[in-house]
Parts: sequence; C-alpha cells; structure tokens
Amino acid sequence: MQPVEIKKDIFWVGAVDWNIRDFHGYSTWKGSTYNAYLVMDEKITLFDTVRAPFKNDLLHRIHNIVDPSKIDYLVVNHVEMDHSGCVGEVIDRIRPEKVFCSAMGKKALIDHYHREDWPLEVVPNGGEISLGARTVRFLETRMLHWPDSMFSYLVEDRVLISSDAFGQHWATSQRFDDEVDTSELMDHAAKYYANILLLYSPLVTKLLASVQEMGIPIDVIAPDHGLIWRREPGRILEAYGRWARQEGEPRAVVIYDTMWHSTEKMAKAVADGIQDEGVPVRIMNLRACHRSDVMTEVLGAKALVFGSSTLNNGLLPRMAGMLAYMKGLRPANKLGAAFGSYGWSGEAVKLMTQAMEEMKFQVVDPGVRIKYVPTHDSLRDCVELGRKVGRSVKEAF
Repeated sequence: MQPVEIKKDIFWVGAVDWNIRDFHGYSTWKGSTYNAYLVMDEKITLFDTVRAPFKNDLLHRIHNIVDPSKIDYLVVNHVEMDHSGCVGEVIDRIRPEKVFCSAMGKKALIDHYHREDWPLEVVPNGGEISLGARTVRFLETRMLHWPDSMFSYLVEDRVLISSDAFGQHWATSQRFDDEVDTSELMDHAAKYYANILLLYSPLVTKLLASVQEMGIPIDVIAPDHGLIWRREPGRILEAYGRWARQEGEPRAVVIYDTMWHSTEKMAKAVADGIQDEGVPVRIMNLRACHRSDVMTEVLGAKALVFGSSTLNNGLLPRMAGMLAYMKGLRPANKLGAAFGSYGWSGEAVKLMTQAMEEMKFQVVDPGVRIKYVPTHDSLRDCVELGRKVGRSVKEAF
C-alpha cells in the first residue's frame, strides 16, 4: 500500500493490521490501523509512529515520499505503544531536530523508553509551531484517553490530527470515510467510543465545547485508528456529542448467561414483555456475544436487563466479568432490572441489582427469581418484568 495524500503535501504513512483480533479485551474482529501522518514543508514533520512490528511499513511509505533522514520534526500526540512502539528506532533513524509532545507526554516517553537524550520539547495547550508555510496548533486532551494525549491542528489546511479520538478499529484498503459504507463506519466508531472513551464522556463534552468556542474550522479529521473523515467531519463530531451526553434511545438490551437454559427461557420472556410495550429489544447471550459488542449496544440503549443463574452463591463468571467491564466504562442514565434462576440459594439477582445501583442505574423492579426450571405460569412474572421495563423506557422519552 502506497502513502495516501490527504491534502496537498499531507500524507497518510501508517500501517494496516489485518490480523489483530483483541485490543485490551476489545474484540477487533475486522482488524485495525495505526495511522501516522507526514507533512512536507520547510520543516518536514512526522506525526506519530506505529506499533513496533509495523515499523518497516511506516518507513517504506515515508521512503516513497522522502528520505526519512530528511525529517526535521517528530510530533508525539500519544505515547500508548500502538502509536509509539517504534518511536525509539524511528528517532535513531531520522535523528529529528525536535520531538514535540505535551508535558505529560515527555514524562510518559521517558518512563516508557528511558531515553533522556532525545530532543524532547514540550508544547503548551494552545501553543503553536511553524513548519514554514504551515502552522501547527496543539490542543491538550488530557485523559482522552491517556494523560499525555493531545491534538495537532494544521491551521492553514484545516486538518485536525486527533490522536485516539474519532477513530475506529477497522482494517481497510480505503483511507477515507466517503470510500466505505457509512452505516458500517458509524457502527465501528460507536463500538470504539463505547469501549474506549465512554468513561471519559464528561471530558469529551468539555473538549467539544472548547473546540466550538475556539471556532476552529475543520475540513478533515485524521485519527490514529481507522478511516479519515473528509466528507462530513461534522457527522462524527455530532455523534461524539450525542454519545457523550449518554441520553440513550428508546430501546432495551437483555444481557444474560445461563447454565441449563432456565435463565435463557426467562430472558426470552422478559424480551417478549418489553416488545409488548412497543419498545425494541435485543437479546445478547454472553456465550455468543463478546463483551465489547455488548457495550456497543449499551451505548445507545436506555434500559439494560441482566440475567444470570446463581453459581456458588454468586454470578456465572461471564456475567461477573461483563459487569466488572461495564463498571469500568461507567455508562450513565440507564434504567435497569435483573432476573435469574437458581437451585437453593439464589443470590444472582441481588448481586446484579447491587452492581446496577453502584453504577447509579435507576432500578425499576426488585427483580424476578425462579427456582430450577420455569413453568409457563412462572414465566408470566418475567413477561410482566419486561412490560414494566418497557413502560419505564417510554416514560423516559
């Protein structure tokens, strides 16, 4: 794959990882990319590097434009190793005059790579450097999603190099949003937000407000993963605003695990009750659905209903893991309820309810427990639970 020109003398020189299937517990079933950008100006500048195994892909693409030794500056927007994994070898190869980073970025680079001889130069929030015909303005985005993160904005070209924001884990031969199916693109972007940035939604809201206040015109958003937004960059900005508000849509998700299918029967009955109220619902069996795909559905749903059998006075392991994963991402403004089957103790419903209360969900019902195998009559309680959830969803809108 050759380098791709984004705007005149601004090139994508990153790498496509077709084979990655897991990213910190996030299912990347369609791979990912590690994007890096080269700007040709009086001061030739490389923005970010790539994951270590892809160093040669990066250098090969740069070679197609310029001898890497002629690069003057390196900008490190984010130190996480999918973007800085080969930074030491790249610095040794190109010997840049300066390596620009945030204050926290300098600390992180030294902590990660133990090289205090690099020409690190800290840029302040709002600070600018000149590349010649171009100006780069830096916007600190601390904790989106690491302390060191920052954006680089090419003022004259109206290009925002946005680090890990606005990305997707999606390996493609295409580089731009207008070259792929929009619906699939937005699905990948939603999954990325739900599993990486949901925790930081209050900071996303503040960042979007700051960008609006600064009046920065944006023609192109170039993230560090996935497709580059050039057709409608406002589409992803609007989506981030909506996801950050966590308002949810009038729909529900039933998330469950089952031992001998009793809880599964209950899950279907609960979903039937939700549908009876005219509310769309999706059933997700944790044996079949990866937790990161569950979180993508959680992002847009108003109500979550959890079901688990009781095992050893606790939850089934998949449900316990799902709730632990979800707690870390802190979904907000949700309605919730729980159900489950049991043999002789039956703590699962109580534990799932406690987890929802810890996440500050509005729990709409104490929950339904059924001993051993549900009967047709006992499943009516599950249907009624679903109807109560459905009514609560409608009342919220």
